[in-house]
Amino acid sequence: MDPDSVEWLASLRSEGRKQDRAHRRLHDLCVRAARTEVNRRRGRIRIAGPELEDLAEQAAADAMVAVIAKLETFRGESRFTTWVYKFVMLEVSGKIGRHFSRHETVAFEPEDWERLETDPDDDPAASGERRELVRQLRRAIEEDLTAHQRRIFEAAVLQGIPLDQLAVELDTNRNALYKTVFDARRKLRVALAANGYLDPVPSAVAGTVDESEGRAS
Repeated sequence: MDPDSVEWLASLRSEGRKQDRAHRRLHDLCVRAARTEVNRRRGRIRIAGPELEDLAEQAAADAMVAVIAKLETFRGESRFTTWVYKFVMLEVSGKIGRHFSRHETVAFEPEDWERLETDPDDDPAASGERRELVRQLRRAIEEDLTAHQRRIFEAAVLQGIPLDQLAVELDTNRNALYKTVFDARRKLRVALAANGYLDPVPSAVAGTVDESEGRAS
């Protein structure tokens, strides 16, 4: 483990004033990283000023709590600061995903896919499996879903925007969106199973997907 990471761990595991100083350093690190990340993405999320600063502060605070809670899981496979940045990126991405505008849903960007591919708790083998599964999921979303299904699936499932809010934005109803998400999930399951990433899908389910595609066309 590099000396800087050793020092970070020792100070965060200490007590009293030394630990308080370490917590302040960690908070400052998280805030700087969060501000950098939200400013890098500000063009597409279309928020600025106090609201953008508040998003960064919330992400930094939540990232710091997560880092402290999982401190004992740090294995030294990267620098401690790099490990912390991953938590910050996860929190920023999650909060941007939950950000909702009456006029526009937030597009799912490469950074968001990177967030799905990363889990600070994964060991190297699990990390590789996660990355490959997410890449196959991304390919299936791009190739097997219609543009409408892709938009609704990314907003409702990947970004976590409630269906009721989407219904208001898109001037539709919750049941119609639920049906779209259901059909998208089913098509993705068939695609992933066909490539060996999920258990085989029963022929009846696959046939239903084909029939729905025929009706849609």
